Amino acid sequence: MHDAMYDLLPDGRILFDEPMSAHTTFQVGGPADVFATPITVDEVRLCLQAARSAGIPWRILGCGSNVLVSDEGVRGMVVHLGDRFAGVSCEGESLFAQAGATNEKVAAAACEASLAGYEFACGIPGSIGGAAIMNAGAYDGQFADVASSVTCMTPDGEIVEVCAADALWRYRGSMMMDEGLVVLAATLRLAPGEPSDIASRMEDLQQRRASKQPLELGSAGSTFKRPEGYYAGQLIQEAGMRGHRVGGAQVSEKHCGFVVNAGGATAADVLAVIRDVQEAVYANAGVKLEPEVRIWH
Repeated sequence: MHDAMYDLLPDGRILFDEPMSAHTTFQVGGPADVFATPITVDEVRLCLQAARSAGIPWRILGCGSNVLVSDEGVRGMVVHLGDRFAGVSCEGESLFAQAGATNEKVAAAACEASLAGYEFACGIPGSIGGAAIMNAGAYDGQFADVASSVTCMTPDGEIVEVCAADALWRYRGSMMMDEGLVVLAATLRLAPGEPSDIASRMEDLQQRRASKQPLELGSAGSTFKRPEGYYAGQLIQEAGMRGHRVGGAQVSEKHCGFVVNAGGATAADVLAVIRDVQEAVYANAGVKLEPEVRIWH
């Protein structure tokens, strides 16, 4: 397999046995068999074709902010759409962003272009690709509120444009997730605004996030989905799990909805904390918490 992959991308953008701990915000995870960094749409297609020809599975990675990779790593190919696949441009009230552009970068570009509406996402860790797939949201805003279309690639390499009406966005899900599409870019429809007002709101939201969330430690953001009618953090606290620790993984003392890498955690440690929290919350409140973080193994 290595021989067939070496010349797939130039400039050393194909790596083998690459530790995923270097590419996830949890800072844990074993090696990916093949780690590819395409920088054009054609290169993304080449990667998918190469994986199919080699008979190996593939996965798409953005900022690695909502992913927990097992200690054994990832079999097959990880296709990384990161900061070299992250262009952002504005025209009128539309903003176009490639999948690797971070939410922070997109919000800043919108502000610079006097466009309001994406402030809610300025502190969400992750990229536009992940935001589109997961319908990312925070502070009463969600991706579905502002997206007009998403450019995707099918597993066969076909480019499809998914309009907002067909995206079937829901809480932390979408048609793109269901169909296994690769998000390449998204177009947002924003509204004219005063840059100083937009910047002020972004600063306020970032300060609120910093005061309430354990941003100083590795995590995948909110670990659990919000159960209907409840808040995960409150349920976890009421179950007595604040600060619960296994190895280097811990329920955050600052915000119980976060499992953090408190130092030297393994993926097994994180999974053990997740399982302990689920069991404790179910025993205490009869509520089944579902992980929001995507678990790769």
